[in-house]
This record gives sequence, C-alpha cells and structure tokens, in this order.
Amino acid sequence: MSARARVFTYDVSLDSAWIASSGQGGSPIPNEEEAWTPEHLVLAGLSRCVLTSFRFHARRAGLEPHSSASAHGVVTRRESDGRFALVEVVVKIAVDLESTPERIRELIAKGERDCFVGASLTVKPAYRWTVNGEEIL
Repeated sequence: MSARARVFTYDVSLDSAWIASSGQGGSPIPNEEEAWTPEHLVLAGLSRCVLTSFRFHARRAGLEPHSSASAHGVVTRRESDGRFALVEVVVKIAVDLESTPERIRELIAKGERDCFVGASLTVKPAYRWTVNGEEIL
C-alpha cells in the first residue's frame, strides 16, 4: 500500500472590481492592471515559492537564511502549439547563509525541487543563485 500524498488547497477570489483576496485573509491585491499583470503575479509567486522552499529546508537544518529574489519572464507564441505562454523564465536568488558549500548546494537543489510553482510551469525556470556574494554555478 502506498502512502497517501499530502494535499494543499488554496483559495483566491476576485470581486467585481477584480480586487484579489486570499482565502487566508491578509491585504487584498488591488486591480492595478498596468503595474501587476497576471504575468507579474506568476513571477512573484514563483520567486516567493522558491524562497519559501529554500528557507524551509534551511530551517530544518538549523539555519536561518536571509534571502531575496527577482524574476524575468518572456511571453510569446510557443513553437510547439502556437499559443502565447511563458517561454523563458529566469529567477535570480540572493542568499546570505553560514554553512559549508556542499550543504548550501544541497539546500539549493531542495529549494528548486520543492517549489511547486516552478514544477507546475511548462517551461523550466532557470535559477541563478548568489550565496554570500558569490555566484553558484
């Protein structure tokens, strides 16, 4: 018998003015079509997801990272089906963390692997990590 996978559910609603609210509460996201397009929100979600995943694994290892991220995406017609989609995504992550290079690489791999937003995209995000001021290749 296989173990049953954990299930996570999320709820978001848009009112008639397209103001987004989370099922968990918090501040609503206003409808600022020029500043926050759906594509921007996908990139923000991806950035936050990879940071959350990395921080989760670092904390499990008894470490407390300080981190930030930025993301860039390109939307155009995909060659495979002619539909508009993200065809290129680059996420740059900066982390300050005291640990060994081997442990940091392990945490980076887990952070990327366990980000379900990145795993949900058709295009594979390219992650660029800078740890303690040094780019990790």
